[in-house]
Amino acid sequence: MIDLRTVRHIVWDWNGTLLNDVDAGLNAVNRMLTARRIPPLTLTRYRAIFGFPVRDFYRKAGFILEREDWDAMAAEFHRLFLEDPTIRLHEDAAEWLRRIAECGIPQSLLSASEQSILTGMLDGYGLRPFFTHICGVDNLNGISKLDLGRRLVTAIGLPADTILMIGDTLHDAEVADALGTRCLLIASGHQSLARLEASGREVIPSLSSLGESSAFCGQA
Repeated sequence: MIDLRTVRHIVWDWNGTLLNDVDAGLNAVNRMLTARRIPPLTLTRYRAIFGFPVRDFYRKAGFILEREDWDAMAAEFHRLFLEDPTIRLHEDAAEWLRRIAECGIPQSLLSASEQSILTGMLDGYGLRPFFTHICGVDNLNGISKLDLGRRLVTAIGLPADTILMIGDTLHDAEVADALGTRCLLIASGHQSLARLEASGREVIPSLSSLGESSAFCGQA
């Protein structure tokens, strides 16, 4: 069990972790599949196969990438995704950011989302002031965020084992392993509870369970 009293910096993932966008992601992918006359995914199937790099996910979903223009496909997904009305913050996301800030723990964001999309969303929800560093990618390709993570840990300037990474995918656990940080996974995002538990990391069902999972500034 992770004791947040020993954590000196928290690095959050965005999509699926703070942002509740699973339905939007599924809807966008299914609209793309339907347009290509490929059977759509159920939510269960989506959460069973989603991962990084997203090219692998698209293949598992049924897309024939050899027939696709990848840049156009990425743009198509983001257009459909961003117009989806179901996108919203996870319950308690803003509240936890506020509580952690009040405890004096700096927070940063590490995301595979494109930087301008990321900062635009943060501004829209009024969350940007909570973060010391906001690290998104410079493309729409959904690749690994490991290199970004290395630069972020250097910028934070603390021992890696005092940094806690919170995310919703196995990729977050992989990045934490590579960087030497601690990790907490949340099962209300883009991957299923069973997949996350297989990582051996601590897993909680939702952000609302954060206080129940780990001591928080001396309080449950």
